[in-house]
Amino acid sequence: MNKSELIAGIAEKSKLTKKDVEAALKGFIESVEETLEKGDKVQLVGFGTFETRKRAERIGRNPRTKEEIKIPESTVPVFKAGKEFKDRVNK
Repeated sequence: MNKSELIAGIAEKSKLTKKDVEAALKGFIESVEETLEKGDKVQLVGFGTFETRKRAERIGRNPRTKEEIKIPESTVPVFKAGKEFKDRVNK
């Protein structure tokens, strides 16, 4: 499912226009991004949690030259599914 299919599905279930759903989805995504940028998390009970985690500095290898390279520490976004969501997927 891509973004336009998601918008169409939400519009059908909610009886909202696609334009309204697209605006709401855009607002949701921007809100989650801004919250994660601040280092906070977004918890939707029953659905899941969006949060960030630190990835430590590590040594990698250039597959072309086999040369070792240092990969710097980074912060990555993570989604952890909630129990109800997991249960529904595993029916």
